[in-house]
Amino acid sequence: MQYLLLIYGDESAYAQNPELGQKEMAEYGDYTVALKKSGQFKAGDALQPTATATTVRVRNGERLVTDGPFAETKEQLGGYYVVDCENLDQALDWAAKIPGAKSGSIEVRPLMELPAEYTAMVAQAARA
Repeated sequence: MQYLLLIYGDESAYAQNPELGQKEMAEYGDYTVALKKSGQFKAGDALQPTATATTVRVRNGERLVTDGPFAETKEQLGGYYVVDCENLDQALDWAAKIPGAKSGSIEVRPLMELPAEYTAMVAQAARA
C-alpha cells in the first residue's frame, strides 16, 4: 500500500535561522538516502514557500484565483514523500524519522487504490 507523508512546519523558522535550515537539509538528505535504499521510496519533493502558491476555486462556473495559500496557518506544507509500505505502522515509522517531525508535523495518508477499470479507461483516453 502506498502512503503520502505530508511535511508541515513553520517556514519562517528557516529565514530566522539559516544554519538550522542547512542542518535540517543535510538530515533530509540522509533520510532520503535511507528511504531509497529501503526500496520503499516512490516519490518526494520539497515545495517552494507558500508565498509562491496560487489557490484556484470554481464558483458558479467562474474561476477564482487567489495569490498565496488557501488558509493562514502556523504550519505550512513544505514537502512530501510517497512511500510503499506493508502497513500503516511501517508508514508511521518512516514518518517519525522525517527530520521535520521534530519541529512540525507529518500527516500520513493512504493513497486511494483506483479500480483497474478506471485506470484502463484513463490510459485509453490518453492514447486517443
